[in-house]
Amino acid sequence: MAHIVVLGGGLGGTIQAYELKESLSKNDTVTLISNKPYFQFTPSNPWAGVGWRKKDDIIVDLDPVMKRRGIGFICDGCVGLDPEANQLTLESGRTVDYDYLVIATGPDLAFDEIEGFGPDAHTSSVCHVEHAEISGDNWEDFCADPGPIVIGAVQGASCFGPAYEYLMTIETDLRRRKIRHKVPMTFVSSEPYVGHLGLGGVGDTKGMLESILRDRDINWVINAKTDKFTEDAVHITEFTEDGEEKAKHEIPAKYKMFLPAFRGIPALMGIEGLVNPRGFVITDEYQRNPKYPNIFGIGVCIAIAPPVATPVPTGVPKTGFMIESMVTATAHNIPRILAGGEPNEKPTWNALCLADFGDRGAAFLAMPQIPPRNVNWSGQGKWVHWAKLAFEWYFIRKVKKGVSEPWYEKTIMKMMKVNKLEG
Repeated sequence: MAHIVVLGGGLGGTIQAYELKESLSKNDTVTLISNKPYFQFTPSNPWAGVGWRKKDDIIVDLDPVMKRRGIGFICDGCVGLDPEANQLTLESGRTVDYDYLVIATGPDLAFDEIEGFGPDAHTSSVCHVEHAEISGDNWEDFCADPGPIVIGAVQGASCFGPAYEYLMTIETDLRRRKIRHKVPMTFVSSEPYVGHLGLGGVGDTKGMLESILRDRDINWVINAKTDKFTEDAVHITEFTEDGEEKAKHEIPAKYKMFLPAFRGIPALMGIEGLVNPRGFVITDEYQRNPKYPNIFGIGVCIAIAPPVATPVPTGVPKTGFMIESMVTATAHNIPRILAGGEPNEKPTWNALCLADFGDRGAAFLAMPQIPPRNVNWSGQGKWVHWAKLAFEWYFIRKVKKGVSEPWYEKTIMKMMKVNKLEG
């Protein structure tokens, strides 16, 4: 009998609990620990940021679905981890022992690293559903008295897609409200070029996204380090391709949303051998920590080094399908270890992404996500918008039903030759 604890109830952690319940023996127990009582479908947050979704539209209460699946659920935040004692300490003071631990916490948002940054200061956010819902309320106030908008991603950011999605979605909303002509818009990013996405681009994302920005009359500044945010402006330093300071800009902004840099949660910080200096979990090719082999890491919380250095620091995104491949590998490897074997399943880290722009969108397929790739494709059109809507409905339904990957999803992915595990 083994007790496997999954820490974090987001996209990775929730699906991980489901898959482990299926792959482990009936004598093993699975417990999910989350600091929130619900799962939130994070890809819908840009829609919530303009009021197109409410919180209740994109969350699923975890306790009832976990009970139906025979999975233990503890709603409590983690404040400490003792990997030598195999024990977690929770905010309530409760301790939880484990035989195997899967860390799927997601990141801590580093708003404090830049002056005036964050929803408690001068910028909006779509990182959490709570932030996005507040942004949606603020959006209505802005539209009643519009002005300049600046959207972007700061130095060290790794998740660039939602910045592009939110930028295009609010531009679409402004056109629908017939007030787009009153709103100058600027995109600011630490990326070395538009469409880099922390991945060195995928297909022709550079040309495609630059064309979309021009078509929508959106200015951009890249290789930008954000210095501070004030009530009515964004202060940045622009760098050359060689990393030399090029110019300083003070861009007027009545409405601002920037994606922050990520770091590991405080409970993991400073645990030597488990995390890097930034607090991200160190894993091997099987998603297992080398120092503590009974600890696995999946999702945004793991350490992935950027494939190449950029003039302004950028991180590597951990996208949805990529995370699901980590989940599946871990769900296969833990039972194999419990049976006395060694882990043998490696995730593909393939990326299949849909970025909705409110009326159309862009999609890309990178196999694997980190170059060099076997498949490197991008495309755009109205079909992406409808595909994202369908995906939202489908994924939330999966979570509500307690299912990780129905047979028809496996069949479709097999037909597309998009695999979660290396063959």
